[in-house]
Amino acid sequence: MRPDNFGSIPLHAQESPPNHSIPARFSRPRIHSCVKKRNDKPDLTDATRGKRLQRVMADAGVGSRRACESMIEHGDVTVNGHLVTTLPAWVDPEEDRIVVAGKVLPQPDRKIYVMLNKPPRTLSTAKDEPGADRRTVTELVDHPAAPRLFPVGRLDYDTVGLILLTNDGELANRLTHPRYGVPKTYRVAVKGSLDEEAIQELERGIYLAQRKAGRTEGASRTAHVEIALVARERDKTVIELTLREGRNRQVRRMLAAVGYPVKKLERIGMGPVKLKGLARGEWRELTREEIRALKRAAADQRADKKKSETGSSSGSRRARARKKGQQQPHERKQPYIAPDAATNSAQIRKRKMKNAINRATKPAADRPTSPKTPREDAE
Repeated sequence: MRPDNFGSIPLHAQESPPNHSIPARFSRPRIHSCVKKRNDKPDLTDATRGKRLQRVMADAGVGSRRACESMIEHGDVTVNGHLVTTLPAWVDPEEDRIVVAGKVLPQPDRKIYVMLNKPPRTLSTAKDEPGADRRTVTELVDHPAAPRLFPVGRLDYDTVGLILLTNDGELANRLTHPRYGVPKTYRVAVKGSLDEEAIQELERGIYLAQRKAGRTEGASRTAHVEIALVARERDKTVIELTLREGRNRQVRRMLAAVGYPVKKLERIGMGPVKLKGLARGEWRELTREEIRALKRAAADQRADKKKSETGSSSGSRRARARKKGQQQPHERKQPYIAPDAATNSAQIRKRKMKNAINRATKPAADRPTSPKTPREDAE
């Protein structure tokens, strides 16, 4: 079975079918190369290879997952030249060569993650407004895929420091959405000596006005922030402030609300990724370890929150005890039995069963009705 929209795969990515018109005895002799050709069949049962084969086919526009599974079972799919007819099968779409009914699946775009040390007077957008001639962060990244990169979140025009650029929209949404709580760390220099009362007020939260569609609609308290004192001098104080939400000019507005205007603002971290070894205006690609740490930090925290909320329950204690090898016996509550009824319990059960059978088989008119006793008035 082939889906109707299977032709969405580019026609230029087709494999030419073998020419069987020439007899084998007239064919040209095979030339053996000195380079040993690798004919090892890939282990598609290894789940660490990447994604399921039918999902990769569906993402490429072959059809639905059900239709892709049918094509695999009917022998229309090969991976690295080997026929695949059994599921489940895992493939690496960036490394494996997948052919579906003679058509090569186009490889997806490689995900790119870039760290930039943003200089001042630079826009955190891909393009400036028409007519304006201001520098953007994408102009500073001299990468072959720079036209397809976009910044993760925003920094103010004069704010400096760490900003990420990527073509991974899902990860960018997780890093910026407050539901996932990815922390952003800033190093702030404020005017004056910041006292403990102002620090406590900042940690509790400041009421800031909310603007939607260019209009102010009430005010709400900011979420809890973490503040670490770096240096305190007579005319300025340097702190590190960690936020888990992002509002427009939030750091500057919070510190202005407690009477300490910001003199210098720099973002030095986003989740586990820290700004190190980059001068102003320089960029580099993230390492594989940094990408994995970012994805772990951007994972959905709702499941972990439920686990923490139910951590004091007996079920969680039993699970922890089983993990440690200390199995707790499950005590089942036994029904109460009177001491005088223990000797003739079998006769009582038989008599009850017999009475129930007699009542069910006897006609309703012949069943005795118990007389109702008049209720005595309370004295």
